[in-house]
Amino acid sequence: MARYLLSKNKITIYLILFGGIVFGATTGAFFALTYDLPQIRSFENFRPSAITRIYSSDNVLLSELFSEKRYPIPYDQIPDEIKKALICTEDRSFYEHSGVDLKGILRAIIKDVQAGKFVEGASTITQQLAKTLFLTNKKTLVRKLKEAILSFQLERRYTKDEILGFYLNQVYFGSGAYGIESAARNYFGKNINELTLSECALIAGMPKAPSRYSPLVNRDLAERRRNIVLKQMLITGAINDSVYNKSINEPIHLSGKNRNSKKAPYFIAYVKNFLEETIGSTQLYKSGLIVHTTLSYDLQEVAEKSVINRLVELEQRMEKNGITASDSQSGLIAIDVISGSILAMVGGRDFTISPFNRVIHARRQPGSAFKPILYADAVEKGFSQNMIILDAPIEFEKLNNGKSWRPENFSKTYLGGITLRKALTHSKNIPAVRLIEKIGVASVVDFSHSLGISSRLSPYLSLALGTSEVTLIELTSAYAVFPNRGEYVKPFGITEVLDYKGRIIWRSKLQKRIVMSRAGAAIITDMLMGAVKEGTGKKAQILHRQVGGKTGTTNNYKDAYFIGFSPTVVTGVWVGRDSFKTLGNLETGARAALPIWIDFMKKALEKKNLQYFDIPDDVMRVRMDSSTGKLVGDDSQQYVFALIRK
Repeated sequence: MARYLLSKNKITIYLILFGGIVFGATTGAFFALTYDLPQIRSFENFRPSAITRIYSSDNVLLSELFSEKRYPIPYDQIPDEIKKALICTEDRSFYEHSGVDLKGILRAIIKDVQAGKFVEGASTITQQLAKTLFLTNKKTLVRKLKEAILSFQLERRYTKDEILGFYLNQVYFGSGAYGIESAARNYFGKNINELTLSECALIAGMPKAPSRYSPLVNRDLAERRRNIVLKQMLITGAINDSVYNKSINEPIHLSGKNRNSKKAPYFIAYVKNFLEETIGSTQLYKSGLIVHTTLSYDLQEVAEKSVINRLVELEQRMEKNGITASDSQSGLIAIDVISGSILAMVGGRDFTISPFNRVIHARRQPGSAFKPILYADAVEKGFSQNMIILDAPIEFEKLNNGKSWRPENFSKTYLGGITLRKALTHSKNIPAVRLIEKIGVASVVDFSHSLGISSRLSPYLSLALGTSEVTLIELTSAYAVFPNRGEYVKPFGITEVLDYKGRIIWRSKLQKRIVMSRAGAAIITDMLMGAVKEGTGKKAQILHRQVGGKTGTTNNYKDAYFIGFSPTVVTGVWVGRDSFKTLGNLETGARAALPIWIDFMKKALEKKNLQYFDIPDDVMRVRMDSSTGKLVGDDSQQYVFALIRK
C-alpha cells in the first residue's frame, strides 16, 4: 500500500512538473510572440505619415511622396456596393468569425504543405487590417501567429462595421492610393459615393495585389479582376443577373487628371529608386523630407514637348512608308558638363503607358555614336587628326567565330586615303575598323569603361561600329568628358535631402576622375565640332554656337542617335522602337534624333553668353588640307581649322 501511494505521488509530481513545463513553454511562447506587438489602442490615435516633397532646381514642386496619404470618410458614408464587393471577394464569413477563419486557415495549410511554401494566406479582413497597420508583409509562421493575436484583439475592441470602415480607409489600393476615397479620386476623378457598381468592384478587387491590378499599370488585368469580383457578388446573391450583365459590360473610363499633372515622371522614378537605396523607403515615404534635385523644370518642359512633337512627325513619315508607328519611342538626357548634374530627363513618350526608362535602363546599339570614344582612345595614344587612314574595302578572315567579316560603309562608297578627322566627320565605317585594329579592341574596351560605360562591351572589331549595347546615360556622360577637359563626372539628380526641421541628412558628393589628357580632350572636341561644321551633324549649325556632336544610326534604321555638347551642356537623344523594328528608310540620327537635340539646346543656350571650348597650351590651331591632312598656308583654297599637338 505504501509503495502504491509512493508511486502515485511520483506520478502526481511528474504530471505537475510536466504541466509546469508545458505551461511555461506556452507562456514563454505567448510572450515571445506578443512582447513586441503594438498596443491596439495606439490605432485610435493613428495619423497619416508626413509627405516628402521633391523640388526642381528652379524651385518647382515636382512630386509628393507618401505611404499613407488618405481621405478618411465615415463608415455610414461608404457606399454599400463597395462593402458588399469587398466582403464577397475577400472574406465572405466576415460577420461570422472572430477575426480568424479557422476553416480557411486549414485549407491554406494544406495548400502550403502541398506546395512546400507559403502560397495562400487565408487572411480575413481583420487580419489584413492588422498586417497593414502593425506588421510586415514577410510570409512567416511567426508573423501569421502575431497577425492572428492582433486580429482577436481588434475584434474584442471594435465592432465589425468599425473594422470594415478602418480597413477601407487604410488599405493600399495601388498607384499611390491609400483608402477608398483616394482610390476613387486617383482612378476615376470622382468621390467614392459617385462611383458606379462596376467601378466599386474594380477598386474592391485591388487589395489582393494592388501593384498588379492597378488599371494604370495593366488595364486588361484590372478589368479581369473586376469581372471576378462581380461574379462573386452574383454567386453570393449581392446582385442579380441584370445588374451583373450591365456592370460587366461597362467600359473602364479612367480619369486623366492625376496622371497628366505629374511632372517629370521618369526623373521622379529615377530619384525615388536612388533614395530608397540610399536612405531607405521608410524614411523617404514617412518622414516628411524635402528633396532638392538638379532638374531644371524650365528645360524639362521643352524636352518633353520636343520628344512628343518630333515623334508625331516621325510617325507621319513612317505611315507614308507603310510602317505601323504605334511603338515609336525616344529618350533624352541632358547633363551639366562640369558638375554632372542632370538637367532634364525624358525616358519615353508617356510614363503612364510605359514607365520603362529608356535613358537609364534600355540597352541599345549606339551605332556610329560610339565612334568618338574609339577616336578619343586613338588621340590619347598619339594619333593626330590629320593622320591618313585608308578608306577601302577590307576583309577579315577567321575571326573568333571562324567566319570572315567584310564591313561596309553606310554610303557603300569609298574615298581611299583620308584623314582621321574626315573619317569621323563623315562617319566612315572602314577607317573606324582599321583604327580599332591598330590600337587594339582591349584598349578601347578599357578606355570606354574609364569614361563611365559600365555595360558589357564585346571584344570584337565590330565594336568600332557600335555593335555593343549601352545605355543613353552612359554614352552621354562619356561624351561630357571631351568638353570637360578630360575629366569624367558621374551624373546625379539630387543635390541634398532635408528632414522636416530643415536639417541636411544627405548631400551629394561629386564623383569625378581624370580619364584623358586635357590636350586629347580638346582635340576630340575639335573633331566633333568638325562633324557639325562639315559632316552628318550640319543641321546643328542653326544654333550659331560652338557645339560638337555625333550622329548614330544602326542597321536597318532601328536606332537613331545624336549626342552633342556645348562647353557647358551635353545632351543625348535616342529614337527607336521598343519592338526593335525599323523606323523606315532614311530615318538616320540626323533626321530622327538631331531635331529633338536642336529644339532642346536652343532653350538650354538661349540665356547663356557665347561660350568657347578649351584650348590648352600644348595644342595649336592650324590650317589643314581637308583631303591630304597637310598643313597649308593662307592662300590654300581647301582647308579646315584643326587642333594638333605642338
